[in-house]
Amino acid sequence: MMIAGESDLAGAPAVDPPTGALNQADNPSSPVARFGPDDSLLLDSGTRLDHLQIAYQTYGTLNADRSNAILLCHALTGDQHASNIHPVTGKPGWWATLVGPGKPVDTDRYFVICSNVLGGCMGTTGPASINPRTAKPYGLDLPVITVRDMVRAQARLLDHLGIATLFSVMGGSMGGMQVLQWAATYPERVFCALPIAAGARHTSQNIAFHEVGRQAVMADPEWRAGRYLDNGGSPRKGLAVARMAAHITYLSEPALHRKFGRNLQDRDKPTFGFDADFQIESYLRHQGMTFVDRFDANSYLYLTRAMDYFDLAEDYSGRLANAFRESPTRFCVVSFTSDWLFPTVENKVVVRALNAAGASVSFVEIDTDRGHDAFLLEEPELFDTIRGFLSSAAIARGLG
Repeated sequence: MMIAGESDLAGAPAVDPPTGALNQADNPSSPVARFGPDDSLLLDSGTRLDHLQIAYQTYGTLNADRSNAILLCHALTGDQHASNIHPVTGKPGWWATLVGPGKPVDTDRYFVICSNVLGGCMGTTGPASINPRTAKPYGLDLPVITVRDMVRAQARLLDHLGIATLFSVMGGSMGGMQVLQWAATYPERVFCALPIAAGARHTSQNIAFHEVGRQAVMADPEWRAGRYLDNGGSPRKGLAVARMAAHITYLSEPALHRKFGRNLQDRDKPTFGFDADFQIESYLRHQGMTFVDRFDANSYLYLTRAMDYFDLAEDYSGRLANAFRESPTRFCVVSFTSDWLFPTVENKVVVRALNAAGASVSFVEIDTDRGHDAFLLEEPELFDTIRGFLSSAAIARGLG
């Protein structure tokens, strides 16, 4: 059944052909929840957001006792369009292979919610949103946000939708960070949790890669100290370079070699110049230039900084197990053998902490050479793991 009075929970609305990402910042092609000054959001920085908008998508139907809701948490460059056609790219959502009727996250069985994170650029309040105090985009006037701030905003959305508890929270990479934060902050609201290819903190190496990306953005003359939207501009070249550098970390060397090797791009011999001689160069340039059409440069700064600040143990006297002490949540932690961005050793730190806390936890390491991005791809073992874990948890919760 649908929630009375919440017709916007019917799922993704019909959208126009692809539009620029900037048009999505305040008027997204998805439902939104708005919160005014009387319902402000306190951030970790100590600042309050007194005008908050959250954009989201839903799939499936909420059952009568509202016990079948699953929250999907997206990664750094994802958004709320998990399983519908993306309004900017015109392509299927980032988890369309996993979420849908009869799929591992079965929308014939579960009510699935995915929101754009706080600081994003697809309709949730972020640096490209209009600041009501100035009538201009926030830019760097938006307070710096954290993963915990993202989760607080998501909890506010669930309250708005009348969903007291979640059957499951799941996500990969930055989405996995949100899953862990959910389980630590709102354990009574999460029946089961699936953090995938994530860690309980951002390592110094990961912070270093993010800093390279941020510096690429800020070195672009069009960045204009974060005020580029005031003039209708964008640091496209800097953001493209940031995306290219980051994309390398999502892959593995064996996968890159298998796909590209040292093959030349549309030529028989090198040009002895600086064009894209190699296929891998052409591929990365394509990744960079398509990314800038759907993502805001300042959002990239804010979200990478939120990941950098993430250190769950720090909030619990430096002991990660304290974050999950006596947690009622069931966990399934998933890692990939070729993921060097969030390697298995980082995932096992979470597993050991959950064991030390006495939590119910299972762990699956999936053998694949597809790197960190494996959580976004068709990996049969991942699909079987998710389907099996959700099905057993559903029986335990009485969902059948």
